[in-house]
Amino acid sequence: MRFNFDVIVVGAGHAGCEAAHAAARIGADTLLVTMDMNKIAQMSCNPAIGGIAKGQIVREIDAMGGMTGIVTDRSSIQFRMLNRSKGPAMWSPRAQADRNKFSALWREILEHTPGLSMWQGSVERLLFDEDGNLAGIRTLEGAEFFARNIVLTNGTFLNGLMHIGRVSFEGGRISEPAAHGITEQLREKGFRTDRMKTGTPVRLDGRTIDFSKTVPQAGDSDFHHFSYLPDVRSSLRQRECYIVYTNEETCDILRRGLPDSPLYNGQIQSIGPRYCPSIETKIVTFADKTEHQLFLEPEGETTTEFYVNGFSSSMPMNIQFEALATVPALANAQLYRAGYAIEYDFFDPTQLLHTLETRLVSGLYFAGQINGTTGYEEAAGQGLVAGANAALRALGREQFTLGRDRAYIGVLIDDLVTKGVDEPYRMFTSRAEYRILLRQDDADMRLTPLAYKLGLADEKRFGLMERKRVLRDEIIALADSLTVHPSQVKELFEKAGTSELKQGTKLRDLIQRPQLDIYSLAGVVPQLQKLIDELPDDRRDEIVEAAEILIKYRGYIAREQLMADKLRRLEEVRLPADTDYSAIKAISTEGRQKLERHRPQTVGEASRIPGISPSDVNILLLMMNR
Repeated sequence: MRFNFDVIVVGAGHAGCEAAHAAARIGADTLLVTMDMNKIAQMSCNPAIGGIAKGQIVREIDAMGGMTGIVTDRSSIQFRMLNRSKGPAMWSPRAQADRNKFSALWREILEHTPGLSMWQGSVERLLFDEDGNLAGIRTLEGAEFFARNIVLTNGTFLNGLMHIGRVSFEGGRISEPAAHGITEQLREKGFRTDRMKTGTPVRLDGRTIDFSKTVPQAGDSDFHHFSYLPDVRSSLRQRECYIVYTNEETCDILRRGLPDSPLYNGQIQSIGPRYCPSIETKIVTFADKTEHQLFLEPEGETTTEFYVNGFSSSMPMNIQFEALATVPALANAQLYRAGYAIEYDFFDPTQLLHTLETRLVSGLYFAGQINGTTGYEEAAGQGLVAGANAALRALGREQFTLGRDRAYIGVLIDDLVTKGVDEPYRMFTSRAEYRILLRQDDADMRLTPLAYKLGLADEKRFGLMERKRVLRDEIIALADSLTVHPSQVKELFEKAGTSELKQGTKLRDLIQRPQLDIYSLAGVVPQLQKLIDELPDDRRDEIVEAAEILIKYRGYIAREQLMADKLRRLEEVRLPADTDYSAIKAISTEGRQKLERHRPQTVGEASRIPGISPSDVNILLLMMNR
């Protein structure tokens, strides 16, 4: 039995799994500690991965050699590409997953990852040596493990307290104990902590739902999926989701329960997620609206359990039961369990570096809900960065960060570190100022070279990415060089309803027309058809789509890249760690206070801190002789 490791990861949720896998992949001797090895990567809330901006994060995780996309594809029971009516910067993949198979696949991967060990136990304390340096962990059961680099991914377990109506009880998830000790210990070391709240809806027995009174919602059947690896697919039976709506009677019953709602009777003091509100918050915030959309989502390939997306609640059980019964399709629904809210501790993320290492304790990293975020995807992205950097530190290698122009994960971490949170943080495309550069289709081009250099992505993945780049660029080169004559496309143009071509025109200009695409033009341009026919069958659509997006949106992409390049220069101007901002009187009082608190590493980071004005930034540049 070994007790000494390079990296210890505490918690095996989505952040912990990616952290442990990343650390081991890089080459660190890693230990993953979890309360229950049968609940690894548990989908505590909805049985789905991805969505608006979240799907882009999963694609980025996959591009960097992470496993969330692969596990999702293999356990998927429905896949959809959201926002297809908008431009490709907004396209967001989302999949329903089989909850049990998702967890089982993650465990299988971790158990077969070289250099990764696991221990079942509850961590109650961090260990420090006589010089105050991080040394290891102690579990509730008395086991001690030692490492100089530790990643905390405690989710909702730190002093977790659950609420159903006026009933409250401790727990990190339903039927699972809370974790105590770590918050109190780190608070003594100067860490700032606070409380947040999240929740989950009821679960229904599908045998008691009247599906004839629902609106079915099927998945897509095209080539899209999460992983860039072409051989990763689901073999599970695909299932539909269903849409239903609340009504005036539903809202009346919910209003009757407000005096007993923990959110409104003072029982819960912490703040819940703004963008995933409980049903009681909806009827209060949108008091004039009686119809709220609910999604009935299957929990697995064969299970009868359904998740009621949109009906998160901590109302008393009887109110939840009565309110759901007013929805026609659910009039006779039998419930498996009631919804509940949970309060838990988190740490102010402005206490972190962009590597996700804490400023107060060297070698200690935070990832996931402990940083005030919400969502599996946000947690997994942080976990990959924290685990990889912990391993790099352990091996004496340079750590890495992701810029806002390189990844949604970079936007997420930068927002946390520079702005902090006052509610559970959820990623949206609107948070990314360079979202045209951060499309889901090209995450591999952006991140796989870096991941390969770090040791996260293997030779196979890097080779696939490079081959895709070459084939994509061949299509673009042909489009830039080939002239198409009016006689070739006259019939196609009439059918597509686009304006007549009067002279020879470059193929790229035709692809840029909204009514046309590469496949339709290939039917009348033999050189293009020949090039497409030579593409690998299992990657043809992906490569063609990648080329078409770059051709159609070339101007927008170039303009945004120019803006990103200009602003990146501020990231290259590093600020001395020992700068006494309080002595720089030319900076505003608020600016000095914010700079002293956040201790930015670069002028670019300083410029994004709320309260730092452009004139403050100019003073910093002058101070650095720039």
